[in-house]
Amino acid sequence: MITKQQVEAFGSIETPFYFYDMDLLRQTLDSYKAQIDKYGYNAHYALKANANDRILDTIRSYGLGADCVSGNEVKLAVRSGFDPQKVVFAGVGKSDKEIKAALRAGIFSFNCESVPEIQIINDLAAGMGKKARISIRVNPDIDAHTHKYISTGLKENKFGISPWAFQDVAGLLARCTHIEFLGLHFHVGSQITELPVFALLCHRVEELQQWFIEHRIPVRNLNLGGGLGINYQDPNGDPVAHFADYFDTIHRNLVVRPGQNVHFEPGRALVGQCGHLISRVLYVKVGKEKKFAILDAGMNDLIRPALYQAHHAIENLSSTGRKLRYDVVGPVCESSDCWGQKRLVSRCERGDLFAIHSAGAYGQVMAMKYNQRDLAKAVYSDDLK
Repeated sequence: MITKQQVEAFGSIETPFYFYDMDLLRQTLDSYKAQIDKYGYNAHYALKANANDRILDTIRSYGLGADCVSGNEVKLAVRSGFDPQKVVFAGVGKSDKEIKAALRAGIFSFNCESVPEIQIINDLAAGMGKKARISIRVNPDIDAHTHKYISTGLKENKFGISPWAFQDVAGLLARCTHIEFLGLHFHVGSQITELPVFALLCHRVEELQQWFIEHRIPVRNLNLGGGLGINYQDPNGDPVAHFADYFDTIHRNLVVRPGQNVHFEPGRALVGQCGHLISRVLYVKVGKEKKFAILDAGMNDLIRPALYQAHHAIENLSSTGRKLRYDVVGPVCESSDCWGQKRLVSRCERGDLFAIHSAGAYGQVMAMKYNQRDLAKAVYSDDLK
């Protein structure tokens, strides 16, 4: 929750900007780390959620590795101090240049998403005199009950290798002398709030790894990806994701054989709630049927509402007065640049400070200069004390 003292400090800062509550980030990381230590699990933070330097530095200090989906993310992770032996590299379209750079960096594993990719990684590793460690990303055909754009585990999605191709994979692994097979990787989607989805995933993991075991292909690692959601409806009342319930579900349903290691790739659940997009009201426009609160922050600063029709809680930080309904919108020349319709917020005036909550994930990292708007800067709670 943003404090009165912090709101007072915001008055002298040019808007819009991203405000990061570093105490909440550390509280979230404390909670997450306690759970993975309890069960002896491994974690690789998904850089795509937020690649802000100070956020990365804080996460790295907790001993987590990095989950990357591009060559530049791999470079950033290593440059930010993440141990290359804790870096995993996923993505359906890894270029030769990216693969070579990751091999030079000595990363822990490539999460391979197609049969041709395995062959290419083997050939490139051979040309460099190296051996590439890989896991097979399996498409488990599970409905994550989330937005279609962030559902990744159905058979019609582009991600992962389907079970019908396992025989081809086995034959290729036997021929590829510059590949070391580590295990299986899964990721069924993002912003998953129904824990039975993860229970189902665990049962599906057991079914799928049986094929490899029966074919005498050792599965040393099980990587269950990420996907745990956060509370976008009530971020102030429920600021830390329910890690204990999540990992209890995993522990009760996942069959882990002797010698196997279990890995996770958290992203949004670690950083989503610590970030807020702070904006000022430029104009209050009153029409015949509705009122508009026009902010100086737009979809270029946080694209989730426009792209996913996502809900973010909105708060008028400058007023605690009578609440009225507004269409809260941004300045970008697109009708989709809308933070929320008929939102109930305290009566607003020009200059009021607004917070768009839960902006720590897929906010700053997806920002763009559409309409040639300036990129918003970051402000940290540690610097306002």
